Amino acid sequence: MNYFAHALPFLDDPYFAAGTAVPDWLSVVDRRLRVREKHVEAFLHDGDTRVAAIAGGIGQHIRDDRRFHQSRAFAEVSLQLTVLARDALAGEASFRPSFLGHLLLEVLLDASLVAEKSDCLRAYYLLLESVDAAEVATVVGRMTSRSAAKLVPLISRFRRERILWDYLEDAKLLGRLNQVMRRVKLEPLPEAFRDVLSEARRLVSGRRADLLDRIPVERKTAVEPKPPSAAKTQSITKTQ
Repeated sequence: MNYFAHALPFLDDPYFAAGTAVPDWLSVVDRRLRVREKHVEAFLHDGDTRVAAIAGGIGQHIRDDRRFHQSRAFAEVSLQLTVLARDALAGEASFRPSFLGHLLLEVLLDASLVAEKSDCLRAYYLLLESVDAAEVATVVGRMTSRSAAKLVPLISRFRRERILWDYLEDAKLLGRLNQVMRRVKLEPLPEAFRDVLSEARRLVSGRRADLLDRIPVERKTAVEPKPPSAAKTQSITKTQ
């Protein structure tokens, strides 16, 4: 799962929604810094509701990712995309096609949701504008006992560049994929790789319901907050 799929059910709560992005933000700025469930547990009942919400969002991300990655649909679709990428790269036998199978699945799942729920993506970015990036970094630092200061400029850039809109256009998506390739020190994708993206989109969209089985994706309004659902209440007690 990627940013939008994780945050979509929680657009009534800026800090919970931001929390769902923290593990992915950390993978961009410091891959060695991981926040695990044991790190967030002590903060779920924090007297500061923002701290509790950030912890709850991180925990939600971890649980959703576990269900997602353990599903049969994930295994099947990521394999299909790996084969598609390998064929497009002239049968390349390196790690790159399997990495792309995973990456394409996650970003194109977000793209499929954005295509149907563009108003929700606007609400998501509007919501993140209200979040204090320094507060998020401080909370993550408290959880991990390591500095997470690099999150501050990353969150600012994430809000400014609004990369999730680029997932809708093949040319822009290829540019974003190559940013990831450079970050993980893999060879960039050729321009011709654009030709497989429409088929990749079709594969992911066709299995979206299976991929998101048992994972909450029902959008809550960011304008008129509603009471938390039973599922969310069970996952985090953030207002007591």
